[in-house]
Amino acid sequence: MPASLFLLILILVALNLRPALSSLAPLLDRITQDLGLSTLAAGLLTTLPVVCLGLFAPLAPRLARRLGVERTLSLALVTLGTALWLRASDMALLLYLGTLLCGGSIGVAGTLLPAIVKREHPERADLFTGVYTMALCLGAALAAGLSVPLANLLDSWQASLACWALLVVIALPAWRLSMPHPWPEKMTSQQQATPRLWHLPLARQVTFFMGCQSSLAYIVFGWLPFLLQQRGLSDIESGWLMAASVMAQVLTALLAPVIGRMGRDQRPAILLLLSCTAIGLLGLMIGPLSLRWLFAVLLGFGQGGSFSMALTLLVLRTSDARLAGALSGMAQGTGYMLAALGPLAVGILLEITADLRVIASLFALILLSAAMLGFQVGRRRRICLREDGSTEVVDG
Repeated sequence: MPASLFLLILILVALNLRPALSSLAPLLDRITQDLGLSTLAAGLLTTLPVVCLGLFAPLAPRLARRLGVERTLSLALVTLGTALWLRASDMALLLYLGTLLCGGSIGVAGTLLPAIVKREHPERADLFTGVYTMALCLGAALAAGLSVPLANLLDSWQASLACWALLVVIALPAWRLSMPHPWPEKMTSQQQATPRLWHLPLARQVTFFMGCQSSLAYIVFGWLPFLLQQRGLSDIESGWLMAASVMAQVLTALLAPVIGRMGRDQRPAILLLLSCTAIGLLGLMIGPLSLRWLFAVLLGFGQGGSFSMALTLLVLRTSDARLAGALSGMAQGTGYMLAALGPLAVGILLEITADLRVIASLFALILLSAAMLGFQVGRRRRICLREDGSTEVVDG
């Protein structure tokens, strides 16, 4: 397939993998009031999809071996579209069920895409991953910025949530018609086995780095507008601040792989991006509100680049598509389970105190952990398969 067509299809699919998460936060205050949810229940609503990202991500390689990678991704998109329609309900049970299914389907699709990129264009996998991450950020920004205006226009937060299923209606036929959907060939038991990576310190470091930076990302998706409203901002302005932050992610999401290539390794780029995240996030929590738009943009620069770098590491730190898929399943599975603790912790802290300095302290602790891990994963090393099927880490 021509690279330009593959990129277009990749972008269409990736646009679907964040609106389910970022469209909820700007409407969270309305939803909690309408359905009578407590702060802790609202915290669960933002945490459960991230938990499902982690629970379902390791299933992606197994489903791909049974159904084929392309068919598995099609199934994930069908499930996502159904879940987006299902959660647009004034029944709390359906809202939670649809949110859970959104997280599960995104977990499967997000795990498969890095391996597909590595398989289709191995020589430019890092750059293509940057484009894919850019599309993720764009989808998140659109949902964050338009959810409240759509709810006002349609006079319904349920209708606003349902609108994001339209992106699936566009992407699914494009993916199904453009990508062949062959059934997987019969493989030997050694080929079917998922490479074991947990014994490798590098694989664990990539996983925990993914968890730390994703934790901050899902705190922003789930809580940032709500937290800004606690500082006295309106729901519309807080939603647009989040949208501006996510839109700023688009630039560094695309540039992060290029910046990472410039030096001997990725450590300087990772630390620079985490510094931007720290200034932006802590500034929005406890800094002067007169600088809120600057803080939002800095936060976006940092988070977009950090997430793009985390996904890029999945292909840079592995020698082939099979290992990239295995590391992707491990890092996104366990990493997202760890990431889910972030939004949950914010919900618990808000039940205890309204002091945003306490919330900011939690953010600082996560950022420090991410920086320590980033210093390790940024070194130029790769996971390779030995002839006997075991794995090892080599320099270079």
